[in-house]
Amino acid sequence: MEVILLSGGSGQRLWPLSNDSRSKQFLKVLECQKGSSESMAQRVWRQLGEVGLQDKAVIATSIKQMDILKNQLGGQVPIVVEPKRRDTFPAIALTAAYLSSVKRIAPEEVVAVLPIDSYVDNDFYESVKDLEHVLDMSGASIALMGVEPDIPSSRFGYIIPKERQNNHVLVSHFVEKPSDEYALKLIEKGALWNCGVFAFHLGFILSILEDMGLPQNYTDLLAHYEQLPKISFDFEVVEKTKSIAALPYNGAWRDLGVWSTLTEHMSEHFKGSGVICPDSKNTHIINELDIPVAVLGISNAVIVSGPDGILVSDKSVSHDLKKYIFHFNKRPMYEERRWGWYKILDHTLYEGESEVITRRMAIRADSSLSYQRHEQRKEIWTILTGEGSIILDNELFEVRAGSIIEIPAGTKHALKAHTDMELIEVQKGPVLSEEDVYRICLEWEDILPLHSSLTL
Repeated sequence: MEVILLSGGSGQRLWPLSNDSRSKQFLKVLECQKGSSESMAQRVWRQLGEVGLQDKAVIATSIKQMDILKNQLGGQVPIVVEPKRRDTFPAIALTAAYLSSVKRIAPEEVVAVLPIDSYVDNDFYESVKDLEHVLDMSGASIALMGVEPDIPSSRFGYIIPKERQNNHVLVSHFVEKPSDEYALKLIEKGALWNCGVFAFHLGFILSILEDMGLPQNYTDLLAHYEQLPKISFDFEVVEKTKSIAALPYNGAWRDLGVWSTLTEHMSEHFKGSGVICPDSKNTHIINELDIPVAVLGISNAVIVSGPDGILVSDKSVSHDLKKYIFHFNKRPMYEERRWGWYKILDHTLYEGESEVITRRMAIRADSSLSYQRHEQRKEIWTILTGEGSIILDNELFEVRAGSIIEIPAGTKHALKAHTDMELIEVQKGPVLSEEDVYRICLEWEDILPLHSSLTL
């Protein structure tokens, strides 16, 4: 069995800590087995390793999440990157083509698709392996995992069974997010929560691409990616497929997509600097800022402060957050990258349309920034801690705490940290945009062939 992990999301439901680059699956608020904090993505990846599925897994994601995945899961994690975000069907189709033409997986091999943000025990992933048997026994085109509900809920989609056969059911149809009253009636008829886990034979997806007149080869499909419909896998494939089976799962499964449910699984009521007074019952604080937060006499609340904003919410209405922050569309103030992280300290627009951004950056030992140049801005780096090497055009020199480097617009530059390093970067120019980056190469070792005079 091969595994496709879907990593997407716009990052609005867990604002202000989540954003386009750091969606909910990357928030390090869960306690791991060693007592430290881990994200949902790290938890799922660890669990796949514990049940023997990690070596068969590849992650499908957008370009904006590639760096943070490598930061949290390691530089060698296998990733298929969408050239442009186009929903789950194109992402799965592209990854299926990758499995076929790059990994040379046979069409009859079973592929399981899982979200990267599930909060489950290891036996859930052991049950995922049984989807292969369900496909064989039922003869269905798609096999789903369906969680047996413990309460009626309007937050989930429901799988409606048609007929029970041995350890699985044949699916009649689906109902998307019914009212609590209707959900109760569906549960009485044996309905299951749709947890977004399904499996199929690889050739099933390749045949869909063929019917669309699209290539099944990964490189060719990548070049024609915008021809894929921008639609979810549920709408494009599942709802059009007549033969579907579902494997009931009677175990713990939680969607930690809103603050009220996420805080239920935090080991502490407070993360960061501050204090909660004793009369504040069932209140959680997550504080990523360098200033303390004090909460007095407020119960059943979640208070979250980060570089992107501050949230104060009664837990019972935290699921409505997305309705009110849709217009908060400024650039993320904190991001994790493959080399470390950065936090924007100040962003100012001066008269004469000159823009200045000041950010603090942390670079792990033996990691490097890409070799790049900018056309619209100059940069000034002040090294706070650590030691490293810098390339400016054709010159290589060493830097350490106290070094100040000015990088004019148009200058090719790169940095490698020999030890853990922190620096302050000041960007100044008429337009400061993430699009104003021309990357020549990503890895430090790839710079040498470009400059024969350099010895790295």
